[in-house]
Amino acid sequence: MLSLHYFPNRIPEQKCPTAAAASSGQLQRRRVVAKAWQLEKRKKNKKELPEGLREDLIPRHVAVIMDGNGRWAKQRGLVAGAGHEAGVRSLKEMVRLCIQWGISVLTVFAFSTDNWIRPKVEVDFLMSLFERALRTELEDIVRQGVRISVIGDSSKLSDSLLDLIHDVEERTKNNSNLHLMVAVSYSGKYDVVQACQSIACQVKDGVIELDDINESLIEKELETKRTKFPSPDLLIRTSGELRISNFLLWQLAYTELYFAEPLWPDFGETEFAQALLSFQQRQRRFGSRK
Repeated sequence: MLSLHYFPNRIPEQKCPTAAAASSGQLQRRRVVAKAWQLEKRKKNKKELPEGLREDLIPRHVAVIMDGNGRWAKQRGLVAGAGHEAGVRSLKEMVRLCIQWGISVLTVFAFSTDNWIRPKVEVDFLMSLFERALRTELEDIVRQGVRISVIGDSSKLSDSLLDLIHDVEERTKNNSNLHLMVAVSYSGKYDVVQACQSIACQVKDGVIELDDINESLIEKELETKRTKFPSPDLLIRTSGELRISNFLLWQLAYTELYFAEPLWPDFGETEFAQALLSFQQRQRRFGSRK
């Protein structure tokens, strides 16, 4: 695509009518190309919503429990790793759709603290896949204007992965098209505990008084504090399981829940649109009467 900087601000003086006419034609063609470029840019920035969805009711923050990768692979006679790799492709598609449909925050449950008890070979593969995906997709992430934050207990992560996470977070911290939060070695209970520990240290150091502790203060210490909309409007869990599995326990207090039958690698644009349509048909009362 040609940059607008390509086009000169003025046309050099011509020494004959033929040259002047040719130059005028070139200028006209350049203007046409520039206009087409601007129209294409506006088209790409426009939210293209599926039929039935309302732009004013799009959730600001969507959380996803990406469940079913292993079962997806088993159904096809593949090793579990193939299912996780297919899950990465589904995540890339959801990131694209969130940007296109105007969702501000996407939080995905990639690896639970409870998953550390899985066979070492599977855990090692998942950590390797996460690191590889961050490296190979980084340039595309930057190009799409996605900000990445990784939340969870980092104490068990390798030094190389921690260095990579720091680099990715730094390189994307000013991006604003979508904030993608990836929960790795995370649990809702861990999140509340670490928030309480932080607050306890502040009380011990005399920074705050005991009476200062309230819901607002706790929320400021949770891992999701780094995003503009810390509480999800909608939680999606795939694979037909009907539980939240220790994910964002505090933050989900008033979140709308949606349980989808497809396994995560099969969860695509149609299924995501159905989840959003279900969300838009609900009344969110937050304890009041309407």
